[in-house]
Amino acid sequence: MRLPAALAPLRHPLFRMLWSANIVVAMGVWMQNTGAGWLMTTLAPDPLIVSLVQLATILPVFLLALPAGALADIIDKRLFIIGTQSWMLAAAVILTVLTYAGQTGAVGLLVLTFAIGAGSAMNNPAWGSVMAEVVPRHDLAQAIALNGVGFNLARAVGPAIAGMLVLAGGPALAFGLNALSYLAVIGVLLMWHRRRRPSALPREHLISAMRAGMRFARHTPTMRAAMLRSVAFFFSAAAPWAMLPLVVRERLELGAGTYGIMLGLMGVGGVSAGMLLPQIRSRLSRGNTVYVTSTLSCLGIGLLAMSTHWLPAALAMVLFGIGWVASSAVTQGAAQMAAPPWVRSRALAIFQLAFNGALGAGTVFWGWLGTQAGLQVSLLAASGSGLLLAVLARRFDIDLAEPTAGANPADPLEPEEVAPELRQVVREARNRVLESQHYRIDPADQEAFLSVMAEVRDVRGRCGAASWQLYEDVAHAEGWLEVWTVENWTDHLREAMRMSGADRAVLARAMAFHRGDPVAPMRYLAVPPHRLVQPEGSVPKFGPMSGFLQASPEKNR
Repeated sequence: MRLPAALAPLRHPLFRMLWSANIVVAMGVWMQNTGAGWLMTTLAPDPLIVSLVQLATILPVFLLALPAGALADIIDKRLFIIGTQSWMLAAAVILTVLTYAGQTGAVGLLVLTFAIGAGSAMNNPAWGSVMAEVVPRHDLAQAIALNGVGFNLARAVGPAIAGMLVLAGGPALAFGLNALSYLAVIGVLLMWHRRRRPSALPREHLISAMRAGMRFARHTPTMRAAMLRSVAFFFSAAAPWAMLPLVVRERLELGAGTYGIMLGLMGVGGVSAGMLLPQIRSRLSRGNTVYVTSTLSCLGIGLLAMSTHWLPAALAMVLFGIGWVASSAVTQGAAQMAAPPWVRSRALAIFQLAFNGALGAGTVFWGWLGTQAGLQVSLLAASGSGLLLAVLARRFDIDLAEPTAGANPADPLEPEEVAPELRQVVREARNRVLESQHYRIDPADQEAFLSVMAEVRDVRGRCGAASWQLYEDVAHAEGWLEVWTVENWTDHLREAMRMSGADRAVLARAMAFHRGDPVAPMRYLAVPPHRLVQPEGSVPKFGPMSGFLQASPEKNR
């Protein structure tokens, strides 16, 4: 039987197993969040304090997401995820035991919520990149959306169950079931024999890998646009998360069961959005999909602000859920599709930093505004600002088309081999490498050349360049020199591995402007300061500067 388009990724057995296990964990997470939010309204019923529960979940992302993404790209992702799931299991067990014993105060709840959030922050970049490994590229966008559907399917059931559990056995019962849920993912991962991709180059160092990930994000237009669009949406969308427990308790005057149902209705909206997303995307671009669904979400926040009865509040949460899932799935899909395997976990970590940054700032700001001006004013302000930001963010295009190699000239020349007498030097070197490319350009082509060189700058940055500069020859109008540096010789070798066909096509377009014989790029290895012999008694005028040792002489100047 042929699956509908929304469920197409489920035909891949490994994805199906991981997706199912993730639903179980997500259900546990929502039980945990529901129980923690409601418990805090009992321990410290202040809007700002209650909003700190959400902040304690988000804050670890800023401390751990990027190093976690770098680690996940360096080491075995399967073992890494098993480790993060085990950490969350341990924290959840401690929270369950303390709550049963009646020893969980407001501070203890925040600390253990932070610990579980730390495990989640470490886990999420690796988990997202693993999903890309188990489905083919043409199913990846819907696999990401389907992860959102699964998460919100759990959201539709988990909070409602948690509300009943809180009524029946208190928050500790919800915390205990969350602890058990982590065993599902650990079990599936222990059965998965992941195929490793060997590399001839040594593993990246953690700090260097983090810097490479940040350069990639900075020099990839689709990544930048996806992060900005997510920030514009999630800052305002944080308001319902921060204040929904108080809206239910104070404005609707209802209990924990209704709070769980409200979160469940948001999940229903999210599941509906995920199932309809293929049809929506067939009619709207990525950018317009985010704009329309963000608007729906903001209308839901406004309706929630005006509600004093459960029925309009329920409709508000459905609308909010539609926008939440559709916007997050499309923006994250754009970011993930833009990232090649070598940097995917880091790219997702940086994307998560952006949207969690917006969520964290929004959580604190709307919680503070709720304390100062009241829940209704805060939610109405969030709705209005969200609509304004959705309009302003439309200029950031997440439908950017990548150039194709077939429409461009032949690939540019490779640099010459390392001179025999320097091969041992470069193998042992840990110093910076300078690279350069000469161009002779017809002055009439200057503007078009400079436009392409803006793309070249991004190509070099994505592939690892620590710095880049284009120089113009002041004595010859046709002379141009491109210079860039990488951190070490191993990173220079990684440049070729990181370069996509589209990147090579950009370099070929730049070289097509060159007039005369083709020119091979040059490479220089930095000479460490201790090798620079100073005259006895002299003091270097400019401090400890490094020179560059030529590692490949140029044939064609």
